[in-house]
Amino acid sequence: MSLNAESTAFRSALEVIRAVEPRVADAIGAELADQRESLKLIASENYASPATLLTMGNWFSDKYAEGTVGRRFYAGCQNVDTVEALAAEHAKELFGASHAYVQPHSGIDANLVAFWAILADRVESPALKKAQVRQVNDLTEADWFALRRELGNQRMLGMSLDAGGHLTHGFRPNISGKMFDQRSYGTDPATGLIDYDRVAQAARDFKPLILVAGYSAYPRKVNFRIMREIADSVGATFMVDMAHFAGLVAGKVFTGDFDPVPHAHIVTTTTHKSLRGPRGGMVLCGPELADQVDRGCPMVLGGPLPHVMAAKAVALAEARRPDFADYAQRIVDNAQALAEGLLRRGTTLVTGGTDNHLVLLDVSGYGLTGRQAEQALLDSGIVTNRNAVPQDRNGAWYTSGIRIGTPALTSRGLGTAEMDVTAELIHTVLSQTTPGANADGTPSKAKYVLDPAVADKISKQATDLLAGFPLYPTITLG
Repeated sequence: MSLNAESTAFRSALEVIRAVEPRVADAIGAELADQRESLKLIASENYASPATLLTMGNWFSDKYAEGTVGRRFYAGCQNVDTVEALAAEHAKELFGASHAYVQPHSGIDANLVAFWAILADRVESPALKKAQVRQVNDLTEADWFALRRELGNQRMLGMSLDAGGHLTHGFRPNISGKMFDQRSYGTDPATGLIDYDRVAQAARDFKPLILVAGYSAYPRKVNFRIMREIADSVGATFMVDMAHFAGLVAGKVFTGDFDPVPHAHIVTTTTHKSLRGPRGGMVLCGPELADQVDRGCPMVLGGPLPHVMAAKAVALAEARRPDFADYAQRIVDNAQALAEGLLRRGTTLVTGGTDNHLVLLDVSGYGLTGRQAEQALLDSGIVTNRNAVPQDRNGAWYTSGIRIGTPALTSRGLGTAEMDVTAELIHTVLSQTTPGANADGTPSKAKYVLDPAVADKISKQATDLLAGFPLYPTITLG
């Protein structure tokens, strides 16, 4: 039997790897098998195309390329310049941005680049003014002391973690929480929705330098026009982290007031998740911040990853194709069908549904913590992640919620009918799981009881459901 190009490429790669370290080759093969057999419902995960995956395994990995296109600190970067410029070009066309910076290695790196670009652009201190007109090497120690003090004493207002915000939006365990004096805005306790009047009041009271919008676990649209008006009213820079929903923006599912790019001063994103590219980050901005953003390396980043930038160019080119818009719409259709299926079965959902790619379950109605529910579902072949819900009584570790998303299953071709089946599988597992006890008999927030026969039955049903939607159907490894 003759093999297609994709199967030949991956088989050959694994043979080369196996000759050096067979255990790594085995782990790669096992990961593909696991992903093929599991209902992947993690909202931040997806399946990159074979072209995107293959682009990361090449000689670009061997190249240092500090600097930007045409201004490198290493010689011989002409080919890196080509792929970085292509990635930026595709990003600008796809999102309607005037500037794109595609070097960040991850979402947090993209956010750090944005934070420091804003600080460098906005902070008015004697030390910074000197830095703008003199070489950095000319600054005295007193200048640096004043600059560090000024940059480390700015204010950020972002969505609270339990309302769906992200660690990189100013929370203390993250570097952003150490850089900024941070305050959070939450959601309406009754609806779980953003109350823009309360956000505006918090901004007037706190007067932040940066107002951050974006989320990792908020299942609704955000009105970025209103958020920009709030930022303007207090003189704040408006930053949007669209890492989770970038694919919905690229696919023109989120437009007008719900497209952050026309409204924000600066936008950050990952390139995986709903955008379906390689793991990495990106920054979009207008010309007023472009110079500062392009200093991301060496300001925040180390050497760029040219092989990943090349893969970003491929993935962004894919996202510019007409079929990507259809894919993005199906992500939302599937998420809403999944939410409706769960609601019909009595599951409590934060905000009562979804407008985007994710659904947030409050599993306390099943008598479970998020950690118990997460593991019980995993035992049953359903991969999710626990997540805090607003005012979560179990905290950020055990949580009371489960976050699920549809980008990955939509990539496999599952539709709304399969989402209803998925809802039934989830409900069955959660309704058949009970809390466990510690050795001393006290209730446990981690241990649980689920009949193995139930877990096996659901796992088989999940495998049967996926059988009609093979993952990477053009690739056979043996």
